[in-house]
Amino acid sequence: MAIAKQFLKSKAVCKVTFELAADQVEGKQVSLVGEFNDWNSSDTLLKKQKNGNFRAIVELPVGKELQFRYLIDGQNWLNDETADKYVPSGVSNEQNSVVVL
Repeated sequence: MAIAKQFLKSKAVCKVTFELAADQVEGKQVSLVGEFNDWNSSDTLLKKQKNGNFRAIVELPVGKELQFRYLIDGQNWLNDETADKYVPSGVSNEQNSVVVL
């Protein structure tokens, strides 16, 4: 897992790369689901790379802390172990990953 941030000088946004290694995914489809896409599981799909990893790049507003999780094959939730922090989801006993911008 990896989260990479690229802050843009021209806009108040950050290009955030979310990536899962191939050996962390036991499935065919990975969705990035979070506050930035209203928790819509079909809005932001990670694309499978030639090396088998899954990756998505999203522009997010600077100055925010945004919760997110990965959804594998529409069934299994996964947190990012490289997240900036974790907070209770408020829906279950699970926690959500947080990216701080």
